[in-house]
Amino acid sequence: MRSEVSTADLNDRFGIAGLASVVAGSGGLPKVLITSAVTKGEMYLHGGHVTSWLPNGLADVLYCSPKTVWKDGRAIRGGVPVCFPWFGDKADNPEAPAHGFVRTKSWELIAIEKQDDGIAVTMETASDDDTRKWWPHDFALVCRSTFGSELTLSLTVTNTGGGSFSFEEALHAYFHVGDAEKASIEGLDGIRYIDKVDHFMEKLQTSDVRLSGETDRVYLGTAHDLEIVDPVLNRRILIRKQNSDNTVVWNPWAEKAAAMSDLGADEWKRFVCVETANVGKGAVEVAPGHSHTMSVRIRVQ
Repeated sequence: MRSEVSTADLNDRFGIAGLASVVAGSGGLPKVLITSAVTKGEMYLHGGHVTSWLPNGLADVLYCSPKTVWKDGRAIRGGVPVCFPWFGDKADNPEAPAHGFVRTKSWELIAIEKQDDGIAVTMETASDDDTRKWWPHDFALVCRSTFGSELTLSLTVTNTGGGSFSFEEALHAYFHVGDAEKASIEGLDGIRYIDKVDHFMEKLQTSDVRLSGETDRVYLGTAHDLEIVDPVLNRRILIRKQNSDNTVVWNPWAEKAAAMSDLGADEWKRFVCVETANVGKGAVEVAPGHSHTMSVRIRVQ
């Protein structure tokens, strides 16, 4: 009952009639539902997590697993998870949650605003006693997602403590494709990458990226635009990043997907992850009282 009252209160405070409302989503978790003339979308308070974006009546640009466990303490499988303050496993603590702790944390809804043809949703989370068990630093983290004919996501980290700290971050986007084996990623030809599937060896990409097996790569020095070419759904997804030095490309493929309880054997065919990131040697250092913003703008042709 408390969840329902909370959701209703949030909708009274932030909802925009005919454009955006706060409702109970899957598992009863509160979400912002966007229903404007040019776009539909969803963003959950759980993880500050965008799960859906359908511009101009098109099929959803994002993939979300039908086996996602919608529950406190569990990460949503799909959409755009926020990874912070580390990426992957925590190097000095294998017991720490993968990809950091904010993607399983309930965020605070700060604002829903009309922006030209879009709706901007702002959510925030911050350090507390639970986060300090895993990471000792004080921070504020704001995710602002603007749903329109384009989808723009920005992630701002502010150091609210007394000393500098470094962190990794990623907007771990799952893009919906017709067939992962037929899709390709343009813009990474000639770029060096770390191949996490092959003993973290550094390699050189010598063509557009086409997936043919389990893929987990960190591309280095990729501040430029990228495109996902999807011949099955007959569309191109354009990705424009800012303040992101790395691009992560990930797909678990059949065997690994079958072992993931929140994914399933054949679901790997329906997405490719192209992630806006600063990880590894690209980690960001922020001085006390200073902020860093990383963002990505996505559109479809």
